[in-house]
Amino acid sequence: MLVLALDTATPTLVAGLADRSEHGAPEVLAERAVPSGNRHAELLTPAITSVLDDAGLTMGDLDAVVTGLGPGPFTGLRVGIVTAAALGDARGLPVIGVCSLDAIGSGVRTVVTDARRKEVYWAAYDADGVRTGGPGVLRPEELRRSGRIVGDPAFAARLGAEVVPAEVTTAGLLRAAEPQLADPSSAGPLLPLYLRRPDATPPAAIKAVSQA
Repeated sequence: MLVLALDTATPTLVAGLADRSEHGAPEVLAERAVPSGNRHAELLTPAITSVLDDAGLTMGDLDAVVTGLGPGPFTGLRVGIVTAAALGDARGLPVIGVCSLDAIGSGVRTVVTDARRKEVYWAAYDADGVRTGGPGVLRPEELRRSGRIVGDPAFAARLGAEVVPAEVTTAGLLRAAEPQLADPSSAGPLLPLYLRRPDATPPAAIKAVSQA
């Protein structure tokens, strides 16, 4: 099964292509991890084209699409999820959404990523990779987690702990999506994990326009 994996939940856009075997770990055939900031819409399609070219494949060779659902910023998440949904609809492919934090690191860990507004997104996992806490959003000083922390090391000082650098990967996305890839009919709807309201909000009051 050839799977296209996408994630636009963090400042590093990920597009990857993997061959999923029922009898072993997926083989990553090509991957792009592109520092994208707020340029997800501009950079995602070229990244997808690049990984397909690297693997010598086309959209017609794909069997499924996996996309990260966040948590992440409103605009970034929409780009990845809408692109995945459009590809699935156009090619008649199953599209599977996973929590993006599930695709960062492995084993017992707490994952932290930049949520802006001086906050972090976080989730905790046991030895089998099962999520035991989160996803949530809070100030780093409020997290108070012991044990191994992975993700964005920029928050180490505020967390008061070492943070092992780690990001979303193609292999991580497929690992998180494995139960649904084994049975695509079990995949749920693509519901983004925003966790909070968007930064842009309508004005509380609209001033009347005077006419001369």
